[in-house]
Amino acid sequence: MSVKAKYQKVLDLGEKLNVKDGRVEESDGKLKVWGTVDCQYEKDQLWDAIKAIGGENPSDIMADIRVANTGYYAKHTVQKGDTLSKIAQHYYGDMKKYMAIFEANRDILKNPDLIHPGQVLTIPNL
Repeated sequence: MSVKAKYQKVLDLGEKLNVKDGRVEESDGKLKVWGTVDCQYEKDQLWDAIKAIGGENPSDIMADIRVANTGYYAKHTVQKGDTLSKIAQHYYGDMKKYMAIFEANRDILKNPDLIHPGQVLTIPNL
């Protein structure tokens, strides 16, 4: 199996995330990938996928993933059933950090218990 085939799920995720200026090269048993994602959350998703395949410190892949927007961690479009606590759990692994999301979105949110499907929330860097 080629290294590119081994990491195909990562490359597919990159396409799904619309990585800009993406480049992939395979040489000497190593895969080299470059590109720019929108936010840190997307970069974290790619690295999680790389580690799921290659382990915590993979030696057969070199990834230079840049972040276009460093002013926030992610953007989240509210879905039916979402709460700020649920969103905080998803992005931070800690539902108690919901107030950080509320504070970052005070321009569109007046109450942390009242969000609506379709609202686009900024998920701040912590």
